[in-house]
Order: sequence, then C-alpha cells, then structure tokens
Amino acid sequence: MGLGLALLSALAFGGSGVAAKPLIEAGLDPLHVAWLRVAGGALVMLPVAWRHRALVLRRPALLAGFGLLAVAGVQACYFAAISRIPVGVALLIEYLAPALVLGWVRFVQRKPVTRAAALGVVIAVAGLACVVEVWSGLGFDALGLLLALCAACCQVGYFVLSDHGGDAAEVPDPFGVIAYGLLIGAVLLTVIARPWGMDWSVLAGSASMDGASVPAWLLLCWIVLLATVVAYLTGVVSVRLLSPQVAGVVACLEAVVATVLAWVLLGEHLSGPQLFGGAMVLVGALIAQSSKSVATPRGPSGDADDAPENVLSRSGGAV
Repeated sequence: MGLGLALLSALAFGGSGVAAKPLIEAGLDPLHVAWLRVAGGALVMLPVAWRHRALVLRRPALLAGFGLLAVAGVQACYFAAISRIPVGVALLIEYLAPALVLGWVRFVQRKPVTRAAALGVVIAVAGLACVVEVWSGLGFDALGLLLALCAACCQVGYFVLSDHGGDAAEVPDPFGVIAYGLLIGAVLLTVIARPWGMDWSVLAGSASMDGASVPAWLLLCWIVLLATVVAYLTGVVSVRLLSPQVAGVVACLEAVVATVLAWVLLGEHLSGPQLFGGAMVLVGALIAQSSKSVATPRGPSGDADDAPENVLSRSGGAV
C-alpha cells in the first residue's frame, strides 16, 4: 500500500508541469502559477486547518518549517532556478534530495542506512540524469545551480523537521501539518509572486495542449486538486508506510511520470536515453523498496517504534 500511494503521489505531482506549461504559454508567469497552486490548495484544505487549529499553539515551529521549506521554499527556488538554467538540469539537482537525505541520516545524525537504499539512490539519480538529458544543457550559471540546490535542501529540510516529532503519541496529524503548511506557503508566495499584477483574464480563456484547446480553469483545477491536495496527502501517508530512504527514492519517479505525461499529452517525445533512464529510476526504486530495514535502537519504552528513524517515517516526508 505504501508503494501504491507513493506511485499515486508521484503521478499527481508529476502531472503539475503538464498542466502548468499550457497556462504559462498562455501568458501566466511561472511564479503566478505556483501561487495559484499553493493558494488554491490552502483554500481547499481550510476545513482541515480549522479541525486541527490546536496545532498552531502546539507545534508552531513545525508548521512554519513545513510552509517555509516544503511548500514555499521548493516552489520559489525551483521556479527561480528554471528561469536561469534548463528545466531538466534544475529537476535533476532538485531530486538529489534522496541522496542528501541519506547523507544527513548517515553522517549528521549518525544513524545506519541500508546498502540497498544507498544503491537505489545512486541508480535512480543516474537514471534521472538520462531522463532529463542533463548533457544537453551544460551552459548554465552558478546562481541557477545554487537555487536548484536550495530546492533540494528544502525537500531535505522537511525530513529533518519531521525528526523532531517526539513520541509516537505526540506526532501531529500530517493532514493538519499539510493544511497549515499550504496556508503559510501561500502567504509567503504572495509576497514573492505579487499576484495582484497577474493577468487574471488568462484563466477565463483557454490554453493549448498539443494543439487541443483546453479551458484554463480546468487546468487550474488539475493543478490545485490533483497536483497539490491529492499529491501532498498521498505522499505523506506513503512516507508513513515506507522508510524515509525508500520514500525518497520512489519520489524520483515523479520526474519519469512528468516526462511520460509530457510525451502523451504535450507531444514531447522521449528519446532512447530517456527511456533507458526511466527504467533505471524504476530499478533504483525497486532495489530500495526490497531492502531490509536496518536494526534500530529501541526507545526508552523498549518499543522499536520509538526509534528516531521510525518516528521520522511516521511524521511525513519530502514533497
């Protein structure tokens, strides 16, 4: 079930670019599309936020961190990066996050990680390089690289924040964290994107998807409901069922999904290296999933579920 939800999350996240690109080509700024995505998701999740309103007083730091890093940070840094370097290169650097997660867990927190998970990361990242054809765009600047790396660090940052969840009984409901994260992210992106200068008339018209005319509002609903709300919810639940290392590797499938959907819906055909790279990402995810959990020290109660790695797994995951 964890893998199934992780795949559903990758499918939902991967579809965001396919829906966003026609809107951008129709005249919307990329940052405005990002703001619409997060603000729309926050609006949909308002009832959930109200239900978990006690979190504002109980875990303000966690909510602020999720909104700053997992929502606003990733979105703003990624869109700023693709304005300076090729999209494929920025995507590859952003999805170095699984490798950075392993490095953090192993060398900073000094917790054991499985060899299979590490091997899965290496294979998946190498395959991802083929999917985005990183060799086709090597003329980029240092600032663009730095922004893309910041996007990867923002994804890792959520894993680090989740490690402060405390006892299993005290771990906050992930749906509440997502709801407030989207609200905080929407506020931050409002300052960055300045939506009052957006061309709202674009949303009343239509956009071209591989020659077919599609209502812009329908694409916006796709981005908000599927690529944001469904993607975040299924993603967090899947990480609670998988280990953080495995979930991080499976997250690489988003790039494969995005590339395939672009092929089918936007007519952006895949090359041989891209097909080979997609297969490598799948193999890397399967290797990581087949790995056995490393024995973790038991908590004060004697229950292995109190171990820091398991608390991290239950607390949510990267987006």
